[in-house]
Amino acid sequence: MRVNAADGPSGPRRATGAPSPVLAELIDLLALEQLEENLFRGPSQDLGWGTVFGGQVLGQALSAATRTVAPNRAVHSLHAYFLRPGDVSRGVVYEVERLRDGSSFSARRVVAVQHGAPILHLTASFHEPEPGFDHHEPMPTVPGPEGLLSERALAAKLAPHLPEGFREKLLSDRPIEIRPIDPQNPLRPVPKPAQRALWLRAATALPDDPALHRYLLAYASDFHFLTTALQPHGVSWMTPGMQVASLDHAMWFHRPFRMDEWLLYVVDGPSTKGALGLVRGRVFREDGALVAETAQEGLVRDRRDQRAPRPPTNFEGGLS
Repeated sequence: MRVNAADGPSGPRRATGAPSPVLAELIDLLALEQLEENLFRGPSQDLGWGTVFGGQVLGQALSAATRTVAPNRAVHSLHAYFLRPGDVSRGVVYEVERLRDGSSFSARRVVAVQHGAPILHLTASFHEPEPGFDHHEPMPTVPGPEGLLSERALAAKLAPHLPEGFREKLLSDRPIEIRPIDPQNPLRPVPKPAQRALWLRAATALPDDPALHRYLLAYASDFHFLTTALQPHGVSWMTPGMQVASLDHAMWFHRPFRMDEWLLYVVDGPSTKGALGLVRGRVFREDGALVAETAQEGLVRDRRDQRAPRPPTNFEGGLS
């Protein structure tokens, strides 16, 4: 484990049992109702931003695709485009197209639909496990999760200054616990490099279903992501006049992991130009193994000169 010497491991795996109510709700959100062969429906979750969280649509679309693939084939990559903001007052219908089932790979295309129009297109590839070469980039040396404040605890410190519409959501119980290593105050951001690292895990123990753990990581991978591209410019998604929205999302799954054990999410933003920002992420197990990678381009439009008050618009979540 690559953590500072003063930090110890987070301890043994938590005892199995029923997930917390908010985590059980998230599991149900990703489970989906099957309407017909290749057709599924899932509810929408309101996180307080007025539109559907992008991670929800990613996780549900991956869930829909996985339901149509042989159990011995696991997703190894996905590529998605966010096309329209999702309506939190309506569920989402997922149409799965079976593109190919080969001898070792399967490919699926998923269209997420609301109000008769697509809000997301996702393509995913699945692969049967097979032996081969094995190497990966080492995990960076960072403080371990123990002793770091959770995102909820950080929000509590800012509670008196948070917009009323966000305060209740940010202070409520969460299915995914997030502990930023170097947290940024979104109300008073200061210029800093486009780099971010945080620990995350499910709030309580989860069932032994590898597919569920992958859906949950897809869901959580959109937290604290695109806003990393704003850090060099001293603004955040809560800065009045900023319009922040995910445009696409890519993800690669490399090695097994559990979402109820600590994972380190390391994010960097190599380029922001005009109204577009690019971010990349790497996810490590606490033992140092690289388990997944992510990439996203998004809209980071600066409308502060228009001086027109408007709520932040984003597909991203988190106190970032």
